[in-house]
Amino acid sequence: MSQSKSGFSLRKQLGRGKQIAGMGTTIAGGLRTAQRIGAFREPPRETLPRYIQTFCRKMAGSFGVKIVQVEPVPQHHGLWVSNHVSWMDIPIVGSVSPAFFLSKAEIGDWPVFGKLAHAAGTVFIKRGSGDVGSVATQIASFLNEGFSVVFFPEATTTDGKKVKRIHGTLLQAAIDAGVPVQPMVLAYVNKDGTLSEELPYYGKLTMKESIKKVLDSKDVTAYVLPLEPLDPNGFSKSEMTNMLQKRMQEGLAELHSRVLSTPPEA
Repeated sequence: MSQSKSGFSLRKQLGRGKQIAGMGTTIAGGLRTAQRIGAFREPPRETLPRYIQTFCRKMAGSFGVKIVQVEPVPQHHGLWVSNHVSWMDIPIVGSVSPAFFLSKAEIGDWPVFGKLAHAAGTVFIKRGSGDVGSVATQIASFLNEGFSVVFFPEATTTDGKKVKRIHGTLLQAAIDAGVPVQPMVLAYVNKDGTLSEELPYYGKLTMKESIKKVLDSKDVTAYVLPLEPLDPNGFSKSEMTNMLQKRMQEGLAELHSRVLSTPPEA
């Protein structure tokens, strides 16, 4: 191996090590804070969002990703939705919204991350029969208690260039609870104004490969644009789904026009 390649490899390894250390520090800090505010016993949902936002912002920062709100993200109650590009979306969305995340119940049993998820007030969904309608009922109950929830309606990740067909079954929760649907869109952008190819996690990319790509990326900014909320009053789930699809597609195009040097290829 040439000296230049060896030096580059060493710098890459040192860079990864520094970021992993930063992630460990953030997780340790999150665990200490959760212990201090009693979140392991009973998550204090009324005050938790600001702690979650701080933790998520630090977590994104440990990977070198800066977060910019193109417009101030409102902090009102509702059912929040976002386009889905990467596992990094979780700390990005969590840093700007007042909403709690949804998770499969079994994740609550994971070591470390399961504890953090419990402390963060995550809404653990028990699928049971596998009926998504029952999930919407569980979410509606949570919304009725005055707490917000966020999910990714595309149900899969993309390359960040467009919004795929969204699945609107869970929008029934907003209809049942009578709360607005608050969409937002996000984009990962390089220093030169192009869409990042390192941050998207989709296709045949493995989690290990994706983490390495994110760790090796430089100067990526996550831009977030909140969109006009949708009032579910008087609309069916199908109508809400169509309206949300249009709003998110137009919203992502607007975000790209505002933060990219050139629009992405179709």
